[in-house]
Amino acid sequence: MRDESRFSTGLIVGRFDPPHLGHSHMIEWASERTDRLVVYVNSSFSRDTVPGELRATWLAEAHPAVEVRVVRHTLATDWNDEDLWSRWIALFRDHWPHEAGPHAVFSSDAYVSGIADRLDAEAVTVDPDRMTVPISATQIRDDPAAHLDKVAPSVRQWIESNWLV
Repeated sequence: MRDESRFSTGLIVGRFDPPHLGHSHMIEWASERTDRLVVYVNSSFSRDTVPGELRATWLAEAHPAVEVRVVRHTLATDWNDEDLWSRWIALFRDHWPHEAGPHAVFSSDAYVSGIADRLDAEAVTVDPDRMTVPISATQIRDDPAAHLDKVAPSVRQWIESNWLV
């Protein structure tokens, strides 16, 4: 019988544009509850503020025990479109590095249940009210100077060099 608080494999899907300390909290929390955690960094050239490879590098450096993968795509986001959902799930399955799983999908957002259901995984919501680290990537993109304390030093340096010049 499986320990109900631990999963063989887990998945986190996000843009992480830019990654912040709330993302790190979620990754660490999920990592403590999985044997193998994979983080997908969604990258769409038309929407990226920070290049996907750079976001993935930052996350991999901050979380060396986790497998971080860039998932490039041109897909829109419409949770009411089943055809689009099918394309997203096919993309996620194509990038999945293990034979089985994911067994859990972690997120702070409600859409986690849609992904988890379609991957036959358990949805696990992590700090949905963002109480532990009260920040979102949107807030950082909207006012980067006001939120430098909510990002890792390497991300802060990039923001200061690229957005605050």
